[in-house]
Amino acid sequence: MTTPRPLGALGPQVFPLALGCMGMSDFYGPADPDEAMATIHMALERGVTLLDTGDFYGMGRNELLVGQAVRGRREQALVSVKFGALRGPDGSWLGVDGRPAAVKNFAAMSLARLGMDHIDIYRPARLDPQVPIEETIGAIKDLVDAGYVRHIGLSEVGPDTIRRAAVVHPIADLQIEYSLVSRGPEARILPVLDELGMGVTAYGVLSRGLLSGSKPTGPRDYRAWLPRFQGDNLAANLAVAETLHALAAEKGATASQLAIAWVLSRGPRIVPLIGARTRAQLQESLGALELHLTAQDLARLEAQVPEAAIAGTRYDVGHMQSLDSERG
Repeated sequence: MTTPRPLGALGPQVFPLALGCMGMSDFYGPADPDEAMATIHMALERGVTLLDTGDFYGMGRNELLVGQAVRGRREQALVSVKFGALRGPDGSWLGVDGRPAAVKNFAAMSLARLGMDHIDIYRPARLDPQVPIEETIGAIKDLVDAGYVRHIGLSEVGPDTIRRAAVVHPIADLQIEYSLVSRGPEARILPVLDELGMGVTAYGVLSRGLLSGSKPTGPRDYRAWLPRFQGDNLAANLAVAETLHALAAEKGATASQLAIAWVLSRGPRIVPLIGARTRAQLQESLGALELHLTAQDLARLEAQVPEAAIAGTRYDVGHMQSLDSERG
């Protein structure tokens, strides 16, 4: 039997893997909406409880997809929504808006697209540097008090912001990139989350498919613009992925399963977000739950696939500089 994991001391208990739905509508090139729907249904049938979306994924199309998929199955699903990122009609990024009035406006639009009367976890996608985090979280607290939101989350913020947010209202979890080759949160962020009793929803656990040997599929695949997928960096990183494949084969597993199992091993309040767009990808990811890694396995894995072996940062320079989670 699969043991649920807690998202924070006061947050919900969830299946150990969550389904990230972003790629079903945006960023990775065309996706089959029928297959996406079938993948969400399969996830719910296999016990997955947490579905992650954002109001800016596909300009609202991802919320419409998730809402349609859980219709008649709402009691099976916990829906996490990110908000605040501003985009133009051409898909360009225009900044972040965390003003209280904007927070409530974003929530109203999300509830309408999802066809739901409440959002289970609501979180700003990024910190708005022009708005104190206390004001943004205070607006979500108003939504909690009114019954439109059940729990509050954060995304890609650092220790000071986490502490300030938690004074306003209990925080269920922080969503942040965390993987075998993206271990930045370990030094400053994870200890604060442990201290405050918060959970983690870890995205990028396969470094956007890099650890499984995946490459950008075309001009609509935004990975082509990320440093780890460019030029000599990509060649070096695919060699790292080959090492991971070899280690996984020894365990009778795939590289993806081994990378997910590593994240699962990091603590009982860490829930990997799996960006499966197809039932086959979901089935493979669920297999990570059957993979037992000993202390010796973990030590060997971390020695042969160290974070330092990956070439390039997880985002471009401008985005990295804007992330509150990356500030000293």
